[in-house]
Amino acid sequence: MSTAPEASPPARPRRRSLLLDRLLRWVGGVVAVLAALVTGFVELIFVAVRVAGHLIGLSIPLAVLANLALSWFAYRTVGRRWAVALPAATWFALMVVAAGGTSEGDFLIAGNNWVGLVMIFAGAVTFAAAAYRLMIPARP
Repeated sequence: MSTAPEASPPARPRRRSLLLDRLLRWVGGVVAVLAALVTGFVELIFVAVRVAGHLIGLSIPLAVLANLALSWFAYRTVGRRWAVALPAATWFALMVVAAGGTSEGDFLIAGNNWVGLVMIFAGAVTFAAAAYRLMIPARP
């Protein structure tokens, strides 16, 4: 009669690897927030791009693609579903500040600029759709 070798108990993760994992998750969250700021500023620059005097809306697809990438990155690096809120809140706060005027009356996104308004709408909907997609359970 042969006996199977005894299986050793699973090794406990070392404390150092747990700390490194936690540190990398924090760094991922910080990078997601900083990337949201950078992409938001780039989108604001492209809001006013014109060809032959007409707005072309280059920032709209840029906002959708960048926000999808930010959502994916935040979720994958932090490892939590709520992590999508980090770049979403940062990006949306930047857009609110950009849409609001200064005391001198300057605007980054004017109320009569359809590209800016559609960009804010499309970017917010993109973050909302990404967060919703993470909330629903995966089908078997």
